Amino acid sequence: MVAAGTGEALPGRSGLVVPVEKRCLITGVEPGSGRGAGRESEAAVVPVEPQDNTTCGDGKGRCFVHARAGRPGSVSAENTARSTLAAVHGDGVRALQHVLYRAAKADPKRRFHALRDKVYREDVLWRAWYAVRRNNGAPGIDKITLADVEEYGVTRLLGELASELRAGTWRPLPARQVLIPKPGSTERRPLAIAAVRDRIAQAAVKIVLEPVFEADFLPCSFGFRPKRSAHDALQVLIDESWRGRRWVVETDIANCFSAIPQHKLMQAVEERISDQGGGPGSRRYGIPARSPGSSTRSTGTTRAGSGTTRSSC
Repeated sequence: MVAAGTGEALPGRSGLVVPVEKRCLITGVEPGSGRGAGRESEAAVVPVEPQDNTTCGDGKGRCFVHARAGRPGSVSAENTARSTLAAVHGDGVRALQHVLYRAAKADPKRRFHALRDKVYREDVLWRAWYAVRRNNGAPGIDKITLADVEEYGVTRLLGELASELRAGTWRPLPARQVLIPKPGSTERRPLAIAAVRDRIAQAAVKIVLEPVFEADFLPCSFGFRPKRSAHDALQVLIDESWRGRRWVVETDIANCFSAIPQHKLMQAVEERISDQGGGPGSRRYGIPARSPGSSTRSTGTTRAGSGTTRSSC
């Protein structure tokens, strides 16, 4: 989280001076992140600065999240599954994510009890495979590469994976641990690489769970969220500097993802997700165990199929 303060009010591009009582934490509800949006996904995003040295990043239109709730966790008839499907041009996976997002948004205390069958849906698994293939990651402990999967048959593999997920017999293989250079340092940090098959399952879980938790994130959160990046956070700082903010506080937690107590993290996840199969759904699709002979310390980041899934603060 980034906080901004002021030593002396400075007129911005709009010529307005920010009153002292209104100088507070950056919320992200500024130009470049969708003015007036309660969440990033709710507003149209118009890029105001290039994301690289050549081109400007893509914008996005509004999401259908303002359905009227008749009761907690429900939406009005005007936003039916059919209309949602039409809104996303027949994309069943996006329609599913829209429905989950709206339901989670309508009732912040709702727990979802019937998501496991969504994970092994054919279209969800295919979307997960595309994410894994696009990431072009290395093989896991079983040494099976993406090319090996294509030679074996993607349809065949996804069918087998769906059967195991449906029956509750899927178990992830231990993750292969490698050490990679740490930017700006001579140290090396551990990276846990799951098998391709397990990365597909992880990506499918991410597709289903992400919209539920997206509804809970604060507007000031930018890290590892869909359609958000460090460029968007930087744009907020630029906008705030024009409004008179004079200082920035940056904090960092050493070994953040290694130091997070996993059992407490899972408890937090289970406040939203509950599995009907006789146990917490998040544990059923948990982080792969380490390979034999690797360090027993809880270090390293699991690399998922469509990019590492991490919490934002």
